[in-house]
Amino acid sequence: MKRLSLFVLIFLILGAFTLSAQDWKPAKPIQIIVPWGAGGSTDQIVRLVAGELEAELGQKIVVVNQPGASGSVGTNSVMQAAPDGYTWASGAAGDLGSYKVLGFLDTKVTDWTLYLAAANISVISVNNYTPYQTMDQLIAAWKAGKKITIATAGQASAGHVAIETIRKYLKFDYTHLTYNSGKEAAISCVAGETDLVPQLAVEQVDLIRGGKLKPLAVLGDKPLTLKGVADPIPPITKWLPEVKAGANWFGIFLPNTMPANIRDSIGKAWDKVIGNSQLIKDYCLANGAIFGPSWGAEAQKRAMAFISPVAWTYWEAGKAKVSPETVGIPKP
Repeated sequence: MKRLSLFVLIFLILGAFTLSAQDWKPAKPIQIIVPWGAGGSTDQIVRLVAGELEAELGQKIVVVNQPGASGSVGTNSVMQAAPDGYTWASGAAGDLGSYKVLGFLDTKVTDWTLYLAAANISVISVNNYTPYQTMDQLIAAWKAGKKITIATAGQASAGHVAIETIRKYLKFDYTHLTYNSGKEAAISCVAGETDLVPQLAVEQVDLIRGGKLKPLAVLGDKPLTLKGVADPIPPITKWLPEVKAGANWFGIFLPNTMPANIRDSIGKAWDKVIGNSQLIKDYCLANGAIFGPSWGAEAQKRAMAFISPVAWTYWEAGKAKVSPETVGIPKP
């Protein structure tokens, strides 16, 4: 009888501990580090996510921009912070898959729990002054050996990934100018500092609608329709059928050194709030993004579909310092 009572007592204690673990709530404000400049694709989606989660978590969520070294400075800040639930990373999942391969940070995507909100797609756009006003003219210039000036948010950014993906099939050289965010890169193209910007649609959409940038192609196999833009943007596969590009999913990331109860609690909030967010749905519709929140194993699967071809493209182009195979990235 005494043994049975002891067993019941232990069971109740463990049950109470488990319930407490599942019900983790922050006791002070949370900080999300955006490792890119203000106005870029990460900054846009993270500020929406933060606003949506605040009521559910019962705490203020402060977004801090910390750009530098293609996102690795801000991400490293999170890696160095206490894993107590109060400092989150953010960005594109593809970033985490590139850091170790490119020699930026000693971390890989499987070291993190991903919470993805939306996928963005790159658009190849030019300004009104460049002589390359169609995709045919652009490809002809590359084939003729013209070294075109291109603006991106830095090495491993979505724009850099896009141009390197195309370069894999056309074999051209280019002059690369980098900026703190995709938005700044797009503005530089409008100003005539560069001929072309291959950053994400969300970073270019207002400039495209305003006639300041002319979209030539989208890095995908389907046309992209933007609200307020008359004609769909044709896919790059119209000219280069062999190009393969996965969706680049954006969201927040928590290091796996953070206790599982915290990460699971954020996952439950993610399903409940972000998974049903009309605000983020409307944002995606207006900006050419794809709404599809996920976290955990499903998010890792989605991320790897993008990371794998990108990492191997870098490796085959001689731009990677570490083989993707050695960090568990399968060859596509």
